[in-house]
Amino acid sequence: MAIVGIVGGLGPESTIDYYRRILDAWARHDPSTAPSIVIDSLDVKRGLYLAEHDHAALAEYLLASLRRLAGAGVDFAAMTANTPHIVFDELAGRSPVPLLSIVEVCAHEARERGLRRLGLLGTRFTMEAAFYPAVCARYGVAVVSPREADRDWIHERYVGELLRGEFRDETRRGFTALVSRLRDEERIDGVILGGTELPLLLRAAVIAEVPALDTTALHVGAIVRRLRE
Repeated sequence: MAIVGIVGGLGPESTIDYYRRILDAWARHDPSTAPSIVIDSLDVKRGLYLAEHDHAALAEYLLASLRRLAGAGVDFAAMTANTPHIVFDELAGRSPVPLLSIVEVCAHEARERGLRRLGLLGTRFTMEAAFYPAVCARYGVAVVSPREADRDWIHERYVGELLRGEFRDETRRGFTALVSRLRDEERIDGVILGGTELPLLLRAAVIAEVPALDTTALHVGAIVRRLRE
């Protein structure tokens, strides 16, 4: 049986969600066994600081985790967050084990569903980086980020609430209203929940009449398929 390595802690709530979802997805295929998982939990505060100030140091921080996972004997690895994918290409080139990209999985799903113009929600680092637009473009999908004031609002709620495990109705309504504006103003036909805490807040498959791409669910599905191979 293959072993998956999880770079976790970025943040803790999503790491717990990944673990539960992997077990649940595996049980639907083979309830008589359980998958082999090794989790290396990092410091979310340090990760966010490096994402803002020092991408080279962020890559080294993540590579150290990947090396620990490789030492534990994993066959491949995945990061339980979207933001660290700002250095994914460097990590993929230097990692001692293959990496499974949450962005590639999401872009592939968008194409399979026939979606062509997606809104992107996540941390400020994710919304302002090029990795989602670049990867999705290879699949014929355009990505639209919210305007600056909305990005600031999202980031504040993400860091100040979601990463702390706080999921408020008021914040949920704010996100729903934002998706509605993106639908009307930017003509999006789907929305990427590009932060793995967002599906814990926004659990509906459709938000403001727009299909939601739950990046955690998509990533977990790909992890379990790889494990079963």
